[in-house]
Amino acid sequence: MGPHPAVAAIRLAVRRVLHDILNDHQTSGEHPDRPAERFPSPLVLVACSGGADSMALASALAFEAPKLGIRAGGITVDHGLQPGSDLRADEVVLRLHGLGLAPAESVAVTVGREGGPEAAARDARYAALDAAAVRHGATAVLLGHTRDDQAETVLLGLARGSGIRSLSGMAAVSGAGGRYRRPFLHIDRQTARKACMVQSLPVWDDPHNTDPAYTRSRLRHEGLPALEKALGKGVIEALARTAQLSRDDADALDAWAGQAEASVRDAAGMLECAKLYALPPAVRRRILRRAAIEAGAPAGSLFARHIEEVDRLITGWRGQGAINLPGKVVAQRQGGRLVIRQG
Repeated sequence: MGPHPAVAAIRLAVRRVLHDILNDHQTSGEHPDRPAERFPSPLVLVACSGGADSMALASALAFEAPKLGIRAGGITVDHGLQPGSDLRADEVVLRLHGLGLAPAESVAVTVGREGGPEAAARDARYAALDAAAVRHGATAVLLGHTRDDQAETVLLGLARGSGIRSLSGMAAVSGAGGRYRRPFLHIDRQTARKACMVQSLPVWDDPHNTDPAYTRSRLRHEGLPALEKALGKGVIEALARTAQLSRDDADALDAWAGQAEASVRDAAGMLECAKLYALPPAVRRRILRRAAIEAGAPAGSLFARHIEEVDRLITGWRGQGAINLPGKVVAQRQGGRLVIRQG
């Protein structure tokens, strides 16, 4: 008799990602003349909070990795935001060791305030995971985001009104060199929880996940249930599918903009307004955004409204003056050319 369907589902998801990691590792070109069996065994880490999603992921990694000759370890990040968080992190490390993961360690971080509490905690967490991956020489770090998390991310992006890229949700592969992998983006949260239950894995429920002070928590416990009540049970799956379709579209538009950029610059490399005007708005605005970032505007502070203002220098030219962008970058029209530079 095989494993419970929930356990089988999480193991299959992890197995597929591990095969991808192994293929990437062996075809990276670092040792083109070395047979595959002589490659050093890659190390894959799981980021584990002790919650159901990441514990299910850790258990599946511990089961699947040895069968593929992959070393498996785990990292838990102590954000220090609640009393006793250090003791809980130590407990998670013991659970990771109990699953057979090594190395398994806890990393304490200091959470700043920039961008709000959720963004600050996320920034601190990823910085710690990046450092841990480098320190241990890990090929990849697995993250336990589920289809439900993806649906929430799409809705948050929709509320920001910042375009199709924000509807793309989380990528299955992201980070420097494709470091971060998300095997569970097609698996719902309930399946991960069920997998923990049938394997008798203890899980910890983060009180922040039910705290109405946090936007994502309100969305999870009030917003999505209200949407499901109004529109039916398929909402989460549909939102996750929207993320993938949006990502494909955004990738295609990014590629188009990359190819079109050379054609709208003159011999001196200046952007020509008439040629920009002839492009579809979605392509043109991507070129403008890229030019602003190259000039020194921080990507995280550059919003759709900024790019729309710059776009009006091309599509609604009435002699308006220079436009100030984040990072002390200035955009202005000069004799049929668009100049974006440090002010």
